[in-house]
Amino acid sequence: MSDVSGVSGVGAAHGFPWGHFAAGLPWSAPAALAVMLVTFAVAVRKGMHRIVDIAWGLGFTAVALTSLLASTGAGGDPVRRVLVTALTALWGLRLAGHIARRGRGHGEDPRYARLLAKAPGDPNLYALRMVYLLQGALVWLVSLPVQAAHYVPDPMGWVAWVGVALWAVGLFFEAVGDAQLARFKADPANRGQIMDRGLWRYTRHPNYFGDFCVWWGLFLLAAGSIPVAVAVVVAPLVMSLLLTRGSGQRLLEQHMSSRPGYAGYVARTSGFFPRPPRSRGGPAAASRPPSGR
Repeated sequence: MSDVSGVSGVGAAHGFPWGHFAAGLPWSAPAALAVMLVTFAVAVRKGMHRIVDIAWGLGFTAVALTSLLASTGAGGDPVRRVLVTALTALWGLRLAGHIARRGRGHGEDPRYARLLAKAPGDPNLYALRMVYLLQGALVWLVSLPVQAAHYVPDPMGWVAWVGVALWAVGLFFEAVGDAQLARFKADPANRGQIMDRGLWRYTRHPNYFGDFCVWWGLFLLAAGSIPVAVAVVVAPLVMSLLLTRGSGQRLLEQHMSSRPGYAGYVARTSGFFPRPPRSRGGPAAASRPPSGR
């Protein structure tokens, strides 16, 4: 098979084992579901559903490990198989650990409190349907490139290595942005101020931009041919929509919009893709924005 990520150019996916790939998909779905159901049981016992956010990264890790096992003997390139598993697990476990540390000692997330306050019938069963099962389905869908990468038979080519580099950029923005924000919020002197330093000076959402890069990077790692790329491109597109129009940027900015000075921060700072901030001299930058992230 000619591989888009190889030196031979773009070709048909004659060598991609579609049958093996299709046979592996039913194994990854129960892996994602199991993580969500275990998390649901723990959440009900603790009386707090915010811990489902921890399961997001764990679910992708479980799918990657399951795909690695399910693809054994299917002819996938061993370097690509190990690399995509390791990169997904590193991203997922870091994210899960960060969210667990951030939520320690806090009560229910306001998002879930508002959702469950409107629940018809049993709030826990409503949360199971609208949060846990939905997130499990999204984990399975968004992880399609991770699953497909385990079956690509060709050696790593330049497109795949560009994907690894893009993943690394994404992890940098996520990890560094989260660490900068955690240090900022831990300092009492910063109470009531917006974090507009470090990476937060160049984008209002370095963590969401990092997620965006991670999942487009993993997509490139799987895109061994045009047919495979077409089959799984829905995954990074869905993740991009979630980050920019779904539960990511849009909801956070709605929550922050009433904070004093936030409009000035919005006026001078990119909403997603990093860029140098606009001049502080304009009317939108009249006051230093407060924090609240």
